Amino acid sequence: MGQEIDLLSKYPQSKRNIKERSSNITERQRKIARQYGEEFFDGDRLYGYGGFNYNPRFWRPVVPDLLSHFDLTAERSVLDIGCAKGFLIFDFLQRLPGLNINGIDISEYAIRNAHPEVKHLLAVASAKALPFPDNRFDLVISINTIHNLSRHECINALQEIERVGKGRSFITVDAYRDEVEQQRMMDWALTAKTILHVDDWITLFDEAGYTGDYYWFIP
Repeated sequence: MGQEIDLLSKYPQSKRNIKERSSNITERQRKIARQYGEEFFDGDRLYGYGGFNYNPRFWRPVVPDLLSHFDLTAERSVLDIGCAKGFLIFDFLQRLPGLNINGIDISEYAIRNAHPEVKHLLAVASAKALPFPDNRFDLVISINTIHNLSRHECINALQEIERVGKGRSFITVDAYRDEVEQQRMMDWALTAKTILHVDDWITLFDEAGYTGDYYWFIP
């Protein structure tokens, strides 16, 4: 297995009130959010983002750390699993033009409304069955996506990352280290189906044979 490393330390932190969010979440809202359609991305904030638009302050500060950690050059190939509208991919290409990069997302809405400059690089697909041959990518990344699957499906997705990658990858997942963090996570989570203690995630990584780097999302 790779290392626990925070490569998203420069991503802005959400200022949303966790307790207020928790009191507003219902199972109906979770059901709508998990359709990953217009309501999730660009509808009322109760269902998700409340407007998912490009802003350079989010991914642009993060990209240099990813490039440096994985020694990426324009000759390398990268896959972003759960790319949404492709904003991270756009910022990768702003920093490293010519990078061979692709993205997939389960959301037809997100791909249809993707950033126009990278839309041709994106496809609708599931993390559980990536439409690429073995050993296709030098780096596979998946930010806050795998945990939206059931535990068994998480294992499938991690095995798919191993299959299409050449040994380098980075994922982040919803997690907690103690009871306080667990409660905050449960109050926050809208779409996640698998939320585990960090030790249990590592056990799952071992079970899946995942060998890449990883970190945790803890609100």
